[in-house]
Amino acid sequence: MLTAITRGVSPGINRCELSHLTRQPIDFDKAVEQHRAYEGCLRTLGVSVIPLPAEPELPDSMFVEDPVVVVDEVAVMTRMGVGSRRAESKSLAPVLEPFRPLRWIQPPATLEGGDVIRVGKTLFVGSSARTNREGITQLANQLSPLGYGVFPVEVRGCLHLKSACCYIGDQKMLANRDWFDTAPFGGFELIDVPADEPRAANVLAIGETVLVPASFPRTAEMLDRRGCKVRMLDIAELMKAEAGLTCSSILLHND
Repeated sequence: MLTAITRGVSPGINRCELSHLTRQPIDFDKAVEQHRAYEGCLRTLGVSVIPLPAEPELPDSMFVEDPVVVVDEVAVMTRMGVGSRRAESKSLAPVLEPFRPLRWIQPPATLEGGDVIRVGKTLFVGSSARTNREGITQLANQLSPLGYGVFPVEVRGCLHLKSACCYIGDQKMLANRDWFDTAPFGGFELIDVPADEPRAANVLAIGETVLVPASFPRTAEMLDRRGCKVRMLDIAELMKAEAGLTCSSILLHND
């Protein structure tokens, strides 16, 4: 069974951290509506959703993917790249503890889950403004004894590795090649997003379905032509906070 942990939109979302976007007012009510539609979509795909209440004092806390890296055996609680977000890991830890033993990334390392793409026993980890080399090394030290390979990937011009590429199954990555070093992905087919939809690579694959932001219709059309089962979701208000479809849930595969 696939379980998704989500968290409600913080009333403080207009104070969110921004790295690559100009700040725009976020309509809180619309953001809440879009997030609930996201949770509803996951449920229709057979995912068991555990919704957590919003954290008013943590503006970015809806983005639950960043404070943790989950594999089958353990959950590695990250140390976020910006100080304002570090309390999010402690907030999520009690929720994750019933599912996985917890490990912790220690200073001076920084690591954010949005920089981690997992394909089976292989993890590609973005070296970005939010994840440093020490963070990648500590993650490798935690997971290598469990049989995982951890490979660094240089990220440029975007927030996280998953802003630049995401795994959609069958050895395929949806990608904006301008934003990351493609060399570590030699064994994968890279599917380029349209040039006028540079942020479209952040999609979420659930089984055979690929969730695509409604803001990127050309990407959705392209994937549909390739035989993907595409479902479009409107997250336009959330995207003002640098959201993507991957960052709003922690996916746990449990027997």
